Amino acid sequence: MVTVHHRYATVAGHRLFHREAGPADAPAIVLLHGFPTSSHMFRHLIPALADRYHVVAPDYLGAGASDAPPTGEFAYTFDALAELTLGLLDELGLGRFALYIQDFGAPVGLRIAAANPDRVTAIVTQNGNAYVEGLGAGLPQKLAAGTLSEDDLRGMVTLEATKAQYLDGVPDPSLVSPDVWIHDQALLDRPGAAAIQQALLADYHHNIALYPKFHEYFRTSRVPLLAVWGGNDEIFIADGARAYGRDLPDAEIHLLDSGHFALETHLDAIAGYIRGFLGRVLRG
Repeated sequence: MVTVHHRYATVAGHRLFHREAGPADAPAIVLLHGFPTSSHMFRHLIPALADRYHVVAPDYLGAGASDAPPTGEFAYTFDALAELTLGLLDELGLGRFALYIQDFGAPVGLRIAAANPDRVTAIVTQNGNAYVEGLGAGLPQKLAAGTLSEDDLRGMVTLEATKAQYLDGVPDPSLVSPDVWIHDQALLDRPGAAAIQQALLADYHHNIALYPKFHEYFRTSRVPLLAVWGGNDEIFIADGARAYGRDLPDAEIHLLDSGHFALETHLDAIAGYIRGFLGRVLRG
């Protein structure tokens, strides 16, 4: 039985929650969650890795069990989330670490990696996009262009939208527990929570301008990278996974028959790919 600790640390005056498991002296992997969820998305992956790795899964400010100052008191941007997340890793004494990035976790994690290339040992991207080719049609294009309307923003934090993120592209929806979208929506429905996520959605287009910087980081660092991707995702499409191979020719890329939150249907496969990948690249 793996013991998972549920802890808090104070960074820049904000109380940030994180899940932590595994030997403190083992190689570290940091799991960075997407929208509209929290470190809850890693509740099953953490035990699957913690026998071999020191696993840390934070909640960003405004998400999950972390502090959530209202938008009038804190400017929610991806720059701010990256700074606070790195501050948490520093507080925990993590000098070097691998990153698992999904959805919002990509702009957070890649900011950290590009600014601190010597600290990042490897990257696992699970529907964590860094290429314009990876942007699906419709709302993802508007998200990237910064042209989301107020109606779009309201629609993106509804139960219907949250449920769709879990089920779209999943051949057998019965494999996905309703608990996941019920849990996420309950957090979104807290006072002020939707406004926080809407502020980040409105800020998302600034990430696209950083893509060339991220690509340069890939080329110069040659960071080992595993792309394990829900290939039916309509938000960050499979071309986004394939594009990593352009800047990192040695990237390991796997497309799974799943959607945006592929961990819900392919936990064992993803955990297996991660264990094999990290076992090879960290040993090397």
